[in-house]
Amino acid sequence: MTDTKTLYRPVGPKELKLIKESGWKAFPPRLPEQPIFYPVLNEEYACQIAKDWNVKASGSGYVTQFDVKANYLAQFEVQNVGGFIHDELWVPAENLEEFNQNIVGQIKVIHEFFPD
Repeated sequence: MTDTKTLYRPVGPKELKLIKESGWKAFPPRLPEQPIFYPVLNEEYACQIAKDWNVKASGSGYVTQFDVKANYLAQFEVQNVGGFIHDELWVPAENLEEFNQNIVGQIKVIHEFFPD
């Protein structure tokens, strides 16, 4: 049995479509202006981003949940970018394919947000 860590990723509808097209197995490559992939460590923070940023930017926001092999994640230092819930990992875009290979199981959508 592999030890895993549950992570979260807030996404908009375009990224969600690409995740679905992967069979719920992988996050899409980053755009050239996006050098870092930012999975977050807690559901509350992911919901905050999906509601406050993704809905405003693209009309809807989604929170994905997925498990990653813990031994793989050990190479990434936790980054706190604000309050006590604002913990995330900074995965270089060039490592995203390797990151995806260390996802165990499927990526799930656990929350959906739309404009009020």
